[in-house]
Amino acid sequence: MVATPIGNLEDITYRAVRVLGEVDVIACEDTRHTMQLLSHYGIRKRLIACHAHNEEESSKGILELLDSGLNVAYCSDAGTPGVSDPGARLAERVRQDGNHRVVPIPGASAVVTLVSAAGNIGKSFTFEGFLSPKKGRRSRRLSELFAAGSAFIIYESPFRILKMLEDVRDAGDCRVVIGRELTKAHEEIICGDISEAIEALKAKDRIKGEFAVIVVPEVADDNAEEDPEP
Repeated sequence: MVATPIGNLEDITYRAVRVLGEVDVIACEDTRHTMQLLSHYGIRKRLIACHAHNEEESSKGILELLDSGLNVAYCSDAGTPGVSDPGARLAERVRQDGNHRVVPIPGASAVVTLVSAAGNIGKSFTFEGFLSPKKGRRSRRLSELFAAGSAFIIYESPFRILKMLEDVRDAGDCRVVIGRELTKAHEEIICGDISEAIEALKAKDRIKGEFAVIVVPEVADDNAEEDPEP
């Protein structure tokens, strides 16, 4: 399971490049996307598609390749497989089979990238990933997350980011750290009160890029300021 860059192609480990160059087959979420990464590093391999819509069936074929003695790497489009990306079902099937190892090759992930630049967000956080596109379900889940009291992290597309943030504002008082296009040429990180962040995005002529958002409820701020136990 090979983590790949979330934007900047230099954000890949030496180990990941070596493994991608050594395996017999690379399974990936999008063969065209992975081909761009491989071409950048001069790697030519057989590619097979394994994405959200065919992961169950593709896993069977990958197990057959492993049974035949081949080594297979898996890459999602960006970041770490299984983290709001395909790969979890494949890893589960291979583990259930019991005849092959599932080896993590760690690297980039949007969630930890944003946390590293966010400052103090409290003692813990919940990684939620993408919320439901349905407003009712989204609002209910946000209420649950606010009730838990810890910071939580959401992924969102440019098409729904404003609606999602407005739902966050309606769910409770908080501050946010918004990462847009992380590690890419137009990377932007917006920090502050939720209403201020919404206005900053509305002021743009056009909202583009993928978003990761850390939401810090007021109660999470209070907990973060408690004196640590001796």
